[in-house]
Amino acid sequence: MSGHSKWSTIKHKKAITDQRRGALFTKLAREIIVAAREGGGDAEMNFRLRLAVNNARNSNMPNDNIDRAIKKGAGTDSGGEQLHEVMYEGYAPGGAAILVQALTDNRNRTAAEIRSRFTKAGGNLAESGAVAWGFETKGTVHVTLDGLNPDDLALEAVDAGAEDFTIDGNSIEFTASHADLAKLRSFLETKAGVTIDTAEFAMVPKTTVLLDQAKAQQTIRLLESLEDLDDVQKVYSNADFPDEVLAAASR
Repeated sequence: MSGHSKWSTIKHKKAITDQRRGALFTKLAREIIVAAREGGGDAEMNFRLRLAVNNARNSNMPNDNIDRAIKKGAGTDSGGEQLHEVMYEGYAPGGAAILVQALTDNRNRTAAEIRSRFTKAGGNLAESGAVAWGFETKGTVHVTLDGLNPDDLALEAVDAGAEDFTIDGNSIEFTASHADLAKLRSFLETKAGVTIDTAEFAMVPKTTVLLDQAKAQQTIRLLESLEDLDDVQKVYSNADFPDEVLAAASR
């Protein structure tokens, strides 16, 4: 299981509490705003927006919130903040690479907050380009199965564009090329017994770094603290965690 898949699995297994749901909705709305701003407010013509809207609906975000975010991004609602996409790069304790994707209206504030999280965790923020070369953009789809054999579905999905997959109990994370994500998602949408949890573009590591137990625990705490920042949308790492650390973090 790749480092990306292990960290994704941890996030999917952690239940979303009511206290954190508001923060999740904020992140989902920001992704919709930027997608609509870049490609227009028609989800049928804007694939990034379609993914963002589908992920928001899968997280039970109210339709009114989704519609407001689309209008704000498309320019029909001029109110609100001007968001900028920024990618920060750094190293976790033990040397694993971390990419932090943020949407912010204040770059100085966001950079200071992210730098502080790295420093407190024993890691360090790096210069632009220091670790990004070790990742590539892929489409990822995380699904939950109801009564289906995961091995059979995985093999079918390969014919529908999946390049790789990771099975974890009754869930599977698929990766696909940028061009094949729409095809793969469409196949899975029409498959009975499959619930799509998320479908998105992600930065997937080309290789992973296996951490010892102590460094793995420190790294997971850093990744979680970065995810908790309001301006942070997504966090990626090439860290590979020991099974016992992964099991404890997934509870």
